[in-house]
Amino acid sequence: MTAEPSSAGLEAAFLENREKLVRFLRARGAGDAAEDLVQEVWLKITASSPGPVASPLSYLFRTADRLMIDRFRSVRQAGLRDRDWTQVHAGDPPGISAEPSPERRIAAAQEAASILALLDGLGARVAAIFRRHRIEGAPQKTVAAEMGLSLSTVEAELRVAYRALAEWKEREK
Repeated sequence: MTAEPSSAGLEAAFLENREKLVRFLRARGAGDAAEDLVQEVWLKITASSPGPVASPLSYLFRTADRLMIDRFRSVRQAGLRDRDWTQVHAGDPPGISAEPSPERRIAAAQEAASILALLDGLGARVAAIFRRHRIEGAPQKTVAAEMGLSLSTVEAELRVAYRALAEWKEREK
């Protein structure tokens, strides 16, 4: 096989095999970045003059593969850098506490008491089901089994609680 002139041979090989390069990069995990990487291959071969290339297609695939690896490493490093920066700077800003103010604590306690009173006003069973499921995190099936109720009864009682909470929220706006 004879060596072809660098730019003419590479550019012709690129233009003929552009779709193959895109498929190759997607198969290697480039995903949506495949088109961008192929564009980078084009820019690289048009901006440089590597000399005569005996196998232009192999050269293009190697170039595309290396660019994809470089991009992967760059993205990974950026992620690590961001994670490290976040860990270093993740505290509260100087002079500002993440703790709520005493006024906000009192308001939250009053709101919680109001909601608990609302739930208790719906009946002991509704309040118990709501607390067990939504506050303690028990699955509805578990709540039904523990209380000796059917799953549909538990769901109906939760709907009563949710409706009452939605109405309360509308009133409090």
